[in-house]
Amino acid sequence: MSSMKITLKELYTIMNTHMGPQVWLQDGTDWAESPWEVIYGAILVQNTNWKNVAPSLLKLKKATNFDPKRVENLSLEELTDLIRTSGFYTRKTQTIYNVCHWLEKYQFELPKIKSEPQTKLRHELVSLKGIGNETADYILMYVFDKPSFMVDAYSRRLFGWLGCQLPSQYLQAQTLIESQLDFNLSEWQNFHALIVNYGKDVKKPADFELSFLGEYAGQLKLT
Repeated sequence: MSSMKITLKELYTIMNTHMGPQVWLQDGTDWAESPWEVIYGAILVQNTNWKNVAPSLLKLKKATNFDPKRVENLSLEELTDLIRTSGFYTRKTQTIYNVCHWLEKYQFELPKIKSEPQTKLRHELVSLKGIGNETADYILMYVFDKPSFMVDAYSRRLFGWLGCQLPSQYLQAQTLIESQLDFNLSEWQNFHALIVNYGKDVKKPADFELSFLGEYAGQLKLT
């Protein structure tokens, strides 16, 4: 085990060196054809896995080509039937409607939404029933190009192994991390992808100890 403390920036560099830049939402099951698909996927994957979401997205594509105007005009029964494989479909159906109604306020125009301040968009998203902090930040970063650190189960687990228990309150944890990294959009996206893809392979303490980060157990320094 290393006796040297490492900073957040050093952690990012170590992960990026070992794993390489991560491709996200562009290949394999994470690939997305349109920004609207990213939004639906972010909602449908709540409390389930991507294997259950993929069939729902295929049905939604066939029925609407992911056009939010067409999705908004589906009946409750039609939309529910399309996303049934994702589970919790009653709640998720309403969340998708809520987001589509919100998009309508901006005439479904991505450039118009992207031009709005991040704090305004985030406030509006988390005000929608069914959209929590993590989902809002995911949509903001991958659809509207608004960078942030996503506090998810993968990051909490990794930081815990590295000796830093993040605050339980989402925004406090996010602020703590963001205050120490001067990243641009692509770097925040890459950091998120590195953490998630690492976490998909490294699930237990024993796995962590054998991984390339094992020598840094308890050595992450947050100021």
